[in-house]
Amino acid sequence: MSTGTEAGSGHALDWAKWLGLALLVAGGVFGNWYFQDQSVLLRVIGLVVIAAAAVYVGAMTEKGEAVWDLLREARGEIRRVVWPTNQETTQTTLVVLVLIALFSLLLWLLDWMLGSLVAAVIG
Repeated sequence: MSTGTEAGSGHALDWAKWLGLALLVAGGVFGNWYFQDQSVLLRVIGLVVIAAAAVYVGAMTEKGEAVWDLLREARGEIRRVVWPTNQETTQTTLVVLVLIALFSLLLWLLDWMLGSLVAAVIG
């Protein structure tokens, strides 16, 4: 059973993590600008390290943990999806193309008939 003090300290700790994350990102941006005369490879390596640290710190927050849970659940759902076979995909595509052609023909006929009707009325 958690008390209000524990929830408050967890919330404060979460804010400290977000502040650390913001400082990491700001430091990465500043460092990339400050060391612009250095090798691009070194700057990219530095930014990758900072980005990895930022992702790690972000994943330790309450919202970060919720995002990881969502990603795990989505991965599980994708594994449960029954994907259509190649034959089913081809057949469905052909049905859609045939229906598009039929509806296009029907709309063209309707347009032609209404155009002829308006031309006959107007003269």
